[in-house]
Amino acid sequence: MSFQSNYSGYRLKHKRELSSWIKSAIETEKLMCGTITIVLCSDDQLLEVNRQFLQHDYYTDIITFQYTDNQKVSGDLMISLDRVIENARTFKVSTEKELHRVMIHGVLHLCGYKDKRKTDKELMTKKENTYLRKLVL
Repeated sequence: MSFQSNYSGYRLKHKRELSSWIKSAIETEKLMCGTITIVLCSDDQLLEVNRQFLQHDYYTDIITFQYTDNQKVSGDLMISLDRVIENARTFKVSTEKELHRVMIHGVLHLCGYKDKRKTDKELMTKKENTYLRKLVL
């Protein structure tokens, strides 16, 4: 598990604990943790990735590239810290708490969960909340 920040002036805290938490969530889903890279970036950086790889012309909080092979969960999570900060203000939570929500959301995508249909989104939100309660920093 690796964490990268392409976001000027931001240093991610508790990397060891976050790594253990993510691995535990994956194992709870009866899968194995492979290679996961979490990249924190700006809106502009993620918008460019969204345009280039997904042909979407809008801002988003996360893009997940899944490389999961069989039962080994691997992939890249690209997270816009600008979106996380804005969403944290909107939902009246700390930036750190919102970042953790977005991280586990991406990890659940790597585990195979979808969120396009209402029922899928409800299940995913329930799982996000379950795993967020287990995070101890």
